[in-house]
Amino acid sequence: MNDRHVHKKRFGQHFLHDANVLARIVQAVAPKPGERVVEIGPGDGALTLPLLRALGRLTVIELDRDLIPRLHAAAQGVGELEIVNADVLSVDLRRLADGAPLRVVGNLPYNISSPILFHCIEQLDAIHDMHFMLQKEVVERMAAAPGSKVYGRLSVMLQLACRVEPLIEVPPAAFRPPPKVDSAVVRLLPRAPHERHDANPAMVERVVKAAFGQRRKTLSNALYGLLTPEQISRAGVDPRARAEQLAPAAFVELARIAGLPDNPTP
Repeated sequence: MNDRHVHKKRFGQHFLHDANVLARIVQAVAPKPGERVVEIGPGDGALTLPLLRALGRLTVIELDRDLIPRLHAAAQGVGELEIVNADVLSVDLRRLADGAPLRVVGNLPYNISSPILFHCIEQLDAIHDMHFMLQKEVVERMAAAPGSKVYGRLSVMLQLACRVEPLIEVPPAAFRPPPKVDSAVVRLLPRAPHERHDANPAMVERVVKAAFGQRRKTLSNALYGLLTPEQISRAGVDPRARAEQLAPAAFVELARIAGLPDNPTP
């Protein structure tokens, strides 16, 4: 099929075509035959085909049904390509893993990149690693340290679950059509079981969301109704501090205190 695909804004489609960038991504992923790999948003297959050549078998998740015949045609003679025509947010990655360590890659639609990241984090027990192309600003937020202006909810939740490694910066010209922002490739390595916290995940999420929901306020004000200043102090945190000053582990301690049976707050 030589006719060019019409890019659909509602899907956030920006297809990577720069051969040098593609080669660097494949080198970073370093796929090996027999590995269980899932690509999110294969688009026109620019990254799909080199991955498929290296692996022999690949699963892709693509929402745009118009791209499916193109992908099947491109994969002929290259390897076994399984295409899941679905919204990735509805896909059970554990089922796709089928008991094997799952490697996830993809050029994520920038308009829903954060929900996709959280969807993967929720199924982290099935994932070996992740390599994603994202808006550069999002990657900076993911990797930000406490005290940074871009350090926030995304930084804390991802860093509690994974090691975040920015890898490659990618200019708009590497895509068709070019996005209005710079992009970057990031590697996410799930933390080993002994590195993960054992606090209630829902409470951690609640505390982090509340703390950054009013980030200009002190924690005693931002967490009002969830934790008292005395309870914040019990967690080893200054109630006068602001959310962006706290390391991810501090939010875990706040969540532990918030979840204690003697905590009178709702």
